[in-house]
Amino acid sequence: MSEFIISCCSTADLSAEHFAKRNIYYIPFHFSLNDTTYPDDLGQSISFPDFYQAMRDGADTKTSQVNREEYIQFFTPFLEEGKDILHISLSGGLSGSCGSARMAQMELMEKYPERKIYVVDSLAASSGFGLLMDTLCDKRDEGLSIDELYRWAKDERLHMHHWFFSTDLTFYVKGGRISKASGFFGSMLQICPLLNVSHEGKLIPREKVRTKKKVIFRIVEMMEQHARDGINYNGKCYISHSDCYEDARKVADLIEGTFRNLDGHVLINNIGTTIGSHTGPGTVALFFWGDKRED
Repeated sequence: MSEFIISCCSTADLSAEHFAKRNIYYIPFHFSLNDTTYPDDLGQSISFPDFYQAMRDGADTKTSQVNREEYIQFFTPFLEEGKDILHISLSGGLSGSCGSARMAQMELMEKYPERKIYVVDSLAASSGFGLLMDTLCDKRDEGLSIDELYRWAKDERLHMHHWFFSTDLTFYVKGGRISKASGFFGSMLQICPLLNVSHEGKLIPREKVRTKKKVIFRIVEMMEQHARDGINYNGKCYISHSDCYEDARKVADLIEGTFRNLDGHVLINNIGTTIGSHTGPGTVALFFWGDKRED
């Protein structure tokens, strides 16, 4: 049995079964629908289809990060059991949760000076964050120590690529990320914005692609350009989606037909309620290991 645990936030957007199978512990963010607050518990309190339908029906959504006290309550039982902790947080470019985890870390290190508590900013989100966690577990199972895993996570996190596209601009307008005029004309012209996560862990618009069909091909072209060994990429590939499985499946099929050496099939996950509160329905995200994110 490991003398340390690996943990993260619910925003890694893996299933509860996946977390359990890989022995990853997670702490939920929070979200609200029309002022009723729920834990981001991987679709248990509210199913993903019901959540996204509520957004389509006009429900107001808000999210809140995990605070210092919640982290203390989450970490303490492991420390009481004599376990060390490696915690990976949602990108600090998207949330202040990593700062809360570090405040809890400093407080608990004074109380448990014999224990190791590491906190790493993933600079990642959604199932890219999840693929980072899954790969950490592979390294753990190969026998790496907590110190080695901590160094590996910091050294390799910028090789995790995130590419997103959206076919519905409604929630980008609602969230103030694009203007109403841009949203109106973008919808008329069938513009699907292509975005990625930068080296600072921030979501950055990269291209405006006209039509869903073209953006599906374009996102796979990004993988061809950036994946380790190009089309000979032999790592894992994850996709997450916000209630648009058919679009995600089309991307997965194209990837599996292009990258013949993948480590297994493309794994399709749901975009969870925290990330989904900001993207809305209609977003597909692609994740793989590649060259270093530099800008």
